[in-house]
Amino acid sequence: MALSSWDDFPVHQAPEFIRHPATSDRNFYDRYYFNMYPRSADWFAIFGFGQYPNLGVVDAFVDVRKGGEQHIVRSSGPLVDRADTSVGPLRVEVIEPLRRLRFVVEPTEHSVAMDITWEGHIPAVAEPRQFIRSKGKVVFDTQRLAQTGRWSGTLVVGGDEITIDPATCSGNRDRSWGVRPVGEPESDGIRQGELVLAGMWNYYPMQFDDHAIFYICHERDDGSRPLVQAERVWSDPDRPVDELGPSEHEHTIAPGTRVITRSLLKFPNSGIEIECTSLLPNFISVGTGYGIDADWRHGMYHGPETVTQGRVLSVDEVKGIGQYGIIDHLARFTYGETVGFGLLEQGFFGPFGHYGLTDGVMGAPGA
Repeated sequence: MALSSWDDFPVHQAPEFIRHPATSDRNFYDRYYFNMYPRSADWFAIFGFGQYPNLGVVDAFVDVRKGGEQHIVRSSGPLVDRADTSVGPLRVEVIEPLRRLRFVVEPTEHSVAMDITWEGHIPAVAEPRQFIRSKGKVVFDTQRLAQTGRWSGTLVVGGDEITIDPATCSGNRDRSWGVRPVGEPESDGIRQGELVLAGMWNYYPMQFDDHAIFYICHERDDGSRPLVQAERVWSDPDRPVDELGPSEHEHTIAPGTRVITRSLLKFPNSGIEIECTSLLPNFISVGTGYGIDADWRHGMYHGPETVTQGRVLSVDEVKGIGQYGIIDHLARFTYGETVGFGLLEQGFFGPFGHYGLTDGVMGAPGA
């Protein structure tokens, strides 16, 4: 049946039922991403929920880095009604749009459960649209909103129950939708050997007491930048957003790896320099669906019944392969007397000569 509950609301954007996106591109997706951390940096939780209407799939995951382990619960099932934002034991609830949301992982035999509520610290902001065409095919055409905020509730990980206090537990979130590679791998055809996000990827949402800074830099090996953002957003909604202007980066990479340990970001037009320090990396490309695992990818079909799995991964065992995907670090950010925390998301894909990465495998040269 084409009708679903959302069709009774005035939300249509095309002469189609809500079940069917305006584009027939198999890679259309609609996702939530969240992270949560204490200022003590004792642990770092990342979790998300996605729908893939043209693949007929819904999935979600939670990944908590605690000590030397990453605790993962993931679930996937057939997509029936886009108004149903749950799959297996995981669900997201929008309590007050653009301000308050809830994420729940019901207790199972696996090692993570939680019930937490998000409240925005700044107004939600629109990020710049990302568009990449490769050999004639649109591989990225996405829109996102982003926000920093605080969490309250309860987290259970590895048998330890943790009270989530908004005075000490913060995070950031984004909502993204559009087209990007999802589901089972497609044939490369003429794009054999092409990387869809080649070069360096930086995404640093930073939360300070009364404002946030959003920095994005996708830079190719030739120095071109298909996507950039540098904005300071104040928690006072009446205060205008500050455009920080062009950015410069100086990353310190652990020798022999592709893992950033520190960054210095410079915004010459604004006179701002931000020192960024990794506190706790989470190798989310392993186990959660972000592309490295052959058996579990966002949007991959796992059969007619909902499938829920748990994993406890040793960081020492996964970081070798995990460094070739996206890495999400809990990080500290400092400029002047201002200190904050947030996400340092990074990836190096293929060669990036600026840091001595001469091919798609080589790590950074030694000191």
